[in-house]
Amino acid sequence: MTTPPSPSPTRATPATPGRPATRTLIGVIVAVPLLIGFVLWAFLWPNARSGPHELPVGVAGAPQVTAQVAEALEDRGDAFEVREYADADAARRAIEEREVYGAFVVDGAGPTEVLTAGAGGASIAQLLVGVAEAQAGASVEVTDVVPAPPGDPRGAIFGSSLLPLVLAGIATGVLIVLTGLRGGRALLALTGAAVGGGLVATALTHGWLEVLAGDWWRVAGTLALMVLTGGATVAGLAALLGRAGIGVGALLLMMLGNPWSGAASAPEMLPEPVGTLGQWMPTGAGASLLRSVAFFDGNAAGLPLAVLLGWLLLGVSAMLWGARRRREPAAPADGRLPEVVAAPSQEAARTARP
Repeated sequence: MTTPPSPSPTRATPATPGRPATRTLIGVIVAVPLLIGFVLWAFLWPNARSGPHELPVGVAGAPQVTAQVAEALEDRGDAFEVREYADADAARRAIEEREVYGAFVVDGAGPTEVLTAGAGGASIAQLLVGVAEAQAGASVEVTDVVPAPPGDPRGAIFGSSLLPLVLAGIATGVLIVLTGLRGGRALLALTGAAVGGGLVATALTHGWLEVLAGDWWRVAGTLALMVLTGGATVAGLAALLGRAGIGVGALLLMMLGNPWSGAASAPEMLPEPVGTLGQWMPTGAGASLLRSVAFFDGNAAGLPLAVLLGWLLLGVSAMLWGARRRREPAAPADGRLPEVVAAPSQEAARTARP
């Protein structure tokens, strides 16, 4: 009796990289330079093209004198939006209410007086003084109607303080997503983290460094609202788009929102449409709201507050919808309800036994 020959062992062929790995390699090589270019464009282009674009300024004095100054300002193209006021007091009120960034007071007899608001942006104040000196051909009198706080005379720290608040909002949203908190627990964690972050940030910027002024609790509420809106935006986008929503939220809040916010100067100092778009994003609206609350007694805070509350409402709604969607069982593709199979009774089980 012959035994069949045993099959010869087969050699394992080494695995070769397939098309998916090649595509991934090419994707990384192409995506990284594109990402670098995009980030550089978003951060550098607005600063490289910085300049006044429809910047609201006032001219106060007798009509026959102010007309010449207004005409000279309008000759600069779209740099300034000129508004005329009867006297210096009216111009000061307009600055305090954030209707204009500064004003030129002329009476035809003495030198031009420039009314500025250092708290509204030191670079704008310097710009207006330079324009007045160029027109007068001599030095002018400068009055700072709303000066910057002593801890931040040039406003540099105000602009720098925006990024940590943005990062805090993004981190809060990411933590809620990664920990799997949903529904009421997610909202409670988001609110608690935002309130705590707002109190800590106010204690540092308002109480210790003195770079913010105004009512302590109103400033704390504004900072907390900024963190709350950022966290809700990231968590809401993650509820809609999955983990990819975190990247979209970071793009919206930091990569675009931070350089387009105008916090370092003013939205009107950014090229269009960046200056306008930035104010409809959470970061830009938060910067404008904080400046109004901290330095201008809440004047002109209505629009940025409405923008922040709108983003907050959208983010919270997306979070709740995402939590509800995860709780609901998936329906069959044909739309029919699944059949319920009853458990066999004890009598049927006994009769079924051999």
